[in-house]
Amino acid sequence: MKPISGDLGGAGPLVSEPDCYGNPKKNIARSPAIFYHPIAQASHSGGTRIAKLQNMRSSNARRSALFLFATALICLDPRFMAAQDAVATPEVTTSPEPKAAPIEKVGIGNFATFPVHLSLDVRGGYDDNVTTSSTNQQASWFTSGSVAMNYEFGSPRTKLTLAIGAGGTYYWDHPQSTGTGVTDYDINTHFRFSLTHKASPRLIFDTVDYAAYLTEPDFSLAQGSNRRSGNYFFTQDKGTATYFWTPRFSTATSYTFGALHYDDASTGYYSDYIENTIGNEFRYLIWPTTKLVAEYRFQTVNYQYISGRNSTTHYALGGFEHVFTPEFGVSLRGGAQFRSYDQGDTLNSPYFEAMANYAAGKRTVISWTNHYAIEEPDQALSQSRQTFRTGLTAKHDLTSRTSATLAGYYEHDDYQSLTTGGVVNPGYTEDVFDLSVTLRYAITRYLGVDLGYDYTDVSSKNRSQEYSRNRLWGGFSATF
Repeated sequence: MKPISGDLGGAGPLVSEPDCYGNPKKNIARSPAIFYHPIAQASHSGGTRIAKLQNMRSSNARRSALFLFATALICLDPRFMAAQDAVATPEVTTSPEPKAAPIEKVGIGNFATFPVHLSLDVRGGYDDNVTTSSTNQQASWFTSGSVAMNYEFGSPRTKLTLAIGAGGTYYWDHPQSTGTGVTDYDINTHFRFSLTHKASPRLIFDTVDYAAYLTEPDFSLAQGSNRRSGNYFFTQDKGTATYFWTPRFSTATSYTFGALHYDDASTGYYSDYIENTIGNEFRYLIWPTTKLVAEYRFQTVNYQYISGRNSTTHYALGGFEHVFTPEFGVSLRGGAQFRSYDQGDTLNSPYFEAMANYAAGKRTVISWTNHYAIEEPDQALSQSRQTFRTGLTAKHDLTSRTSATLAGYYEHDDYQSLTTGGVVNPGYTEDVFDLSVTLRYAITRYLGVDLGYDYTDVSSKNRSQEYSRNRLWGGFSATF
């Protein structure tokens, strides 16, 4: 701001002015008198304010431009775009459609964009007892192949899984055995379906359905004969409705349908049956990790040809389910069976079932099952059998490319005596052991090499039922 004064020079002369008492003051340099012109002052002040406003606007504009540019860079980052998909507006619970996932997440989780997986395998090997016989053993080389499809779907209220598979085995040495249904080939088809739906916060429906058409005995099913007896069909379908009356107390009402049918008429005469089971569980959560269970079941079994085996069974059970750690949990039921046959006989027995699952880190998974109960016999001259069975399955990743799988089953059968036409058919015991070991090496993410060994041994007091069997095989498998 330019001053207006009478002396436009520098400082004024030194002067000595007296104070109010007449004493002189110290010499001071008097500054020239300066006056500010009102119009000039206003003009200068206004110009300064305008300049400051312009500078502020220019600075704000630059800051806004930088902010928009940075925001654009962040928004165009693929990781940010993927995150936006993950935090998008929650889907309406009434819609069954799953959300889309980023392309790199395909096949992972319930909401996978492409939840269908296909697997193919081709094997070749040697079987030293195709006929599963102790007196007419026949060995053969074989070739087998199979294809399977798995589908998974999930939403906040509904989860669905579907598995379908079909395969066959051809024996090159054409084994033949009279009366056992042994042919040059085996059939192996299966169908598994499970669905869980949350109808409301309190009510949950779920169903698990399994059906298979097989030739080889399957020791994991706990149904049918433990030796080759021709092709057979087996199904077991269970539907359950669970209702939470309180946060701690719930009930689960279930219905189970089962059926077994052999193509071979001589085997089907004493083996074909249909069973229906209704059950109700009362569950109480005593701790966050522990649930007490009381259960009642009612079961009917009806044979297609032998009405004397038709029966009605009541189950009274109690048990618990406990989660020790997120990796280890157990389930146990124990009680009694009370069976009555249509022809008047009765049979009572203890009942026990238990299951344990353990994930030992990220590389090992173990499952152990146990069961003791009255079961349907697979022999003509026995009305029933009491069976204890236990099974252990495990999978371990030896390296990032190599894995091993183990499945072992043991079964002890106590066949009850049967009196027909005044003739007593004595009971007997039987022990069954089945072991399978598989090694897999992943050549790529999709293709692998498999080697396996299967061993079965049946030791029986009825010598005609005994046999042992070894199978060694290798092949390729692919998963997409």
